[in-house]
Amino acid sequence: MLVTFTTDAYGSITMFGDVALAMLKMMDHSGSVPGAILAADVPVALSKLTAAIEAGTMPLPAMDNDEEEAEVSMATRALPLIDLFTAAAKAKSNVMWE
Repeated sequence: MLVTFTTDAYGSITMFGDVALAMLKMMDHSGSVPGAILAADVPVALSKLTAAIEAGTMPLPAMDNDEEEAEVSMATRALPLIDLFTAAAKAKSNVMWE
């Protein structure tokens, strides 16, 4: 499954479903797809996401990777989503995903 995040203030971001759901849970969201965060709640969600990433408390979701592939950290995976949420917060725009 793929999850695409959209906002009027930034280009869309597509992530693997397990990674996207983990990040939604970092923001204390239920993880339901499709979903949305209203513009007024975007700064709080962004704050929770960045705090969880900085704390390093969320492990990578289990994925079927070859042993030879390098593991990409959640902090690296979160950067595009953090940029999207930052732009949405600045523009006071809703964030939606499906």
